[in-house]
Amino acid sequence: MSVVKELICTEADGSISFGNYELSAKSKKEDFEHNGDLYKVKTFKEITKLERNGMFVYESVPGTTVSHFTEDEKEMRFSVEGMEDAQITVELEEETEYTIWINGEDAGSVKTNKGGKLSLSVELENADKVSVKIEKA
Repeated sequence: MSVVKELICTEADGSISFGNYELSAKSKKEDFEHNGDLYKVKTFKEITKLERNGMFVYESVPGTTVSHFTEDEKEMRFSVEGMEDAQITVELEEETEYTIWINGEDAGSVKTNKGGKLSLSVELENADKVSVKIEKA
């Protein structure tokens, strides 16, 4: 398992990676610039949270490490790892239908609420990494 020691970084493919579920104390990094946006990450073993330009993007309970996070108007993709199963909440378009794929398998469709939040659970306890794709239906 690999955590992001600097809390957030840009990968060679242009994606970002963030989070460190191994930390026992809360840590944060603010004003991380990526593609013209400013990101802030807060992370430790109990929670990982990502904001872009002051707006909610991602949260997991307990904390996770997210790698190769990308998002556009059609989909969000990332790989996630952690010490135990996690509840993940992401911000997308409000009242929109999305299909969730976990490790390439269709995990069903969900409609976001009025705030645009979508929640999903991932089983991480016995996994190295889990890939997640959330695609607009």
